[in-house]
Amino acid sequence: MANMDKNIGQEFYSRTHPLKIFDVAKTEGRYLFACAPMVRYSKLAFRQTVHHFGTDLCWTPMILAKEFNRNNVARDSDLTISTTGPELPTIAQFGSNSPMELSRASSLAAPFVNGVDLNCGCPQAWACAETLGAALMEKRELVRDMVIATRRRLGDDGWGVGKEADINNLQGKGRSVSVKIRVHHDLRKTVDFITTVLGDQQDRNIDWLTIHPRTRRTQSSVPINLEALELLTNMFGDKLPVLVSGDVFTLSTLPYTSHLLKHQPTFTSNENRSEDNELPISDEPRPHLPKLAGLMSARALLANPALFAGYETCPWEAVDVFMNKVARAPLPLKLGIHHLTEMCGAGFGPDRSALLSKGERIRLTEFNNWVDIIDFIDDVKKAKGIEPTARAIKDL
Repeated sequence: MANMDKNIGQEFYSRTHPLKIFDVAKTEGRYLFACAPMVRYSKLAFRQTVHHFGTDLCWTPMILAKEFNRNNVARDSDLTISTTGPELPTIAQFGSNSPMELSRASSLAAPFVNGVDLNCGCPQAWACAETLGAALMEKRELVRDMVIATRRRLGDDGWGVGKEADINNLQGKGRSVSVKIRVHHDLRKTVDFITTVLGDQQDRNIDWLTIHPRTRRTQSSVPINLEALELLTNMFGDKLPVLVSGDVFTLSTLPYTSHLLKHQPTFTSNENRSEDNELPISDEPRPHLPKLAGLMSARALLANPALFAGYETCPWEAVDVFMNKVARAPLPLKLGIHHLTEMCGAGFGPDRSALLSKGERIRLTEFNNWVDIIDFIDDVKKAKGIEPTARAIKDL
């Protein structure tokens, strides 16, 4: 995390309020697009890449608030930002079970991000054993107390936490506080949870809510609970913006409908782009969700950073942009290679084409420096008559 350097102007800490970004998306007649928090993968270079292709808000990986508060190394490692270039709207997500720890970590992060988010959805055993992540779905009063303490601390620090009242904060000091949740088997418990955390509807405790409509123990291979999503968006969508996380694989294959999808352009393949494709009509009945405000994707964005630009599969341009960003915000080599193998493989949509064959992706993992990786990719592209990566990076 960049230090509070006196050489960095105050304008650096001036950031767009996330609720204003929600409003812009609504005005444009579309969903807000978000990149989910992903352990190891939601680093700066990747966030910059997905933002280049239309992602509005990017989450950091879940950061343990207690460690963030006590360790400079953890702060520098977990919260990577850029002090130059256009603003990259970023939400710092924390794992915590303490109002004091969450509010303190949020205070430290606030100058560098657009908002903070509490993780109540991570299902991993280690997190739940520490009463973090999805374990908090059984601690609604504690979650309420944590977001209230965080909003109070940020307000005391001088940040604008008035939600809609601070959308146009003249100093750019508006900051958001939000929560990402899963659902219960008994949806009445989820309704009670949200109602408790939300608090007074006239002065709610959170700016928006992200819902992953699976339970703590539901595997990601099991489709999301559309009944739960429909019920919760209908109940709470008028009270605050609601994002959905889960099964956002392509814009043309979402398992629900909305007026915000009617005019969304899609690119059906890397070679044959159409700028005004109609979304395919499924034979399966799909719920209509008029009160859903945005989409959050994780695995599908990892495979196709251009998902929210309407690409059904990852284009070579996304690889070029990613390499450009890595050159300026370096990643560990093995992590960068993993990103490339994800992008160059088959994605999660019906189009199963890939930029590299399985053998070529295996070959990619054998390199031990970026120069050889670029040369290899250039050779593959040259054989396909595509502009080399090095030239493409130079032109970005």
